[in-house]
Amino acid sequence: MSTNNHWTAESIPDQIGRIAIVTGANSGIGYETARALANKGATVIMACRNQEKGDAAARQIRDEKPRATVEMMQLDLGDLDSVRAFADEFKRQYDRLDLLINNAGIMHPPLGKTKQGFETQFGVNHLGHFALTGLLLDLIIRTPHARIVTVSSMAHRFGRIDFEDLNAEKGYRANAAYGQSKLANLLFTYELQRKLQAAGNGTIAVAAHPGWTATNLQQHSGVVRFFNHFFAQTSAMGALPTLRAATAPDVQGGDYYGPGKRMEMVGYPIKVQSNGRSHDAEVAAQLWTVSEDMTGVRYQGLGD
Repeated sequence: MSTNNHWTAESIPDQIGRIAIVTGANSGIGYETARALANKGATVIMACRNQEKGDAAARQIRDEKPRATVEMMQLDLGDLDSVRAFADEFKRQYDRLDLLINNAGIMHPPLGKTKQGFETQFGVNHLGHFALTGLLLDLIIRTPHARIVTVSSMAHRFGRIDFEDLNAEKGYRANAAYGQSKLANLLFTYELQRKLQAAGNGTIAVAAHPGWTATNLQQHSGVVRFFNHFFAQTSAMGALPTLRAATAPDVQGGDYYGPGKRMEMVGYPIKVQSNGRSHDAEVAAQLWTVSEDMTGVRYQGLGD
């Protein structure tokens, strides 16, 4: 077993009997997260947009560990109809959910819109996961010791929530839109934790970020891809903050995990701090209300 400050996938406690959903699990840190949980005995639902790539990733995990229980289920976070269909199908098959890992994301694409007309990064990275979590919350809060883990980014530090132009209709800067979506991930996590605690529920909401990790998330950023060769860590290392947030016994609601070295860019996962803007409870409450209105998803069981 690794020490507390040298936490690895071997540090993950036994996950036998637990059910986990990992969004965006066909590649990068999502794949490594699903793989590590399956290796520890969890039943892992790999929630992926591309059926073919998801099936291939699931087969790869099973080839490596034949006893692994992994299932691919189609989920397009850029389409709220797909999010609802996924949640309905999951509930038909399962009566509990121990871990919801909101991992999937897109970074710096050209201006685009989701099926429902939201700016793509805000729509996929935040609204899709907001809706998914809300639609599955009844199962989650009935499952003892359940956790909701949302993957943010160091980019939250330059993010601002522009309530006057969430869909980039007045102008689009890919970097600013990405920062806004990653800040939204943290505001959502902290507000969800406040609501869970106020409702007296034992479920916890936590967050993580992978530091500088080389993944296909950076396909639209040539500069980042170039410097990956010099500064980035592997996807397996980048998944460790998520895995620690999801499984370590000492994690508390509202915690945030990231790499421990080089200004949180690389290294083994430790508890870190997000910026002051991410802890603005007034902005978080407003974002929550706006997100409910945009998605049409109301959270049941939190006393609202």
